[in-house]
Amino acid sequence: MSRSPIRLTDSPISRAGFWWATCVGFVWGSLWSTGRVERRNGLFVFTGMPKWTFGRGGSCVGACYLTNRNDSDIVLGHEAVHKQQWLKYGMLLPFLYLLAGRDPLKNRFEIEAGLEAGGYLPKRRRPDAARRAR
Repeated sequence: MSRSPIRLTDSPISRAGFWWATCVGFVWGSLWSTGRVERRNGLFVFTGMPKWTFGRGGSCVGACYLTNRNDSDIVLGHEAVHKQQWLKYGMLLPFLYLLAGRDPLKNRFEIEAGLEAGGYLPKRRRPDAARRAR
């Protein structure tokens, strides 16, 4: 009889961690948000957060996105990828993200979510738009 290893990613364990993180993010956002709170791109978006309550331009915690006012559709697409990462890795995500490093240009989670959409690189102009500009 062989024993199968416990799966920590894409599993009931990671989903439990995702829901725990979502609860923590929801409580944190509810405590500190002074702006709109709405559901967009599958995320609970908390705006008007004091800058010390989140990292960089905003932070995704489970299915919650915490920010002051950085809530464009492009950014929320980026954050929706982070939500999927939370679903896959659960509570392992904060540790894996830390190990990936603070530099977003080298952090595999930021790269996967899209550096341009996350505001880490300037948006590239489409070739047809560049031709029209001439």
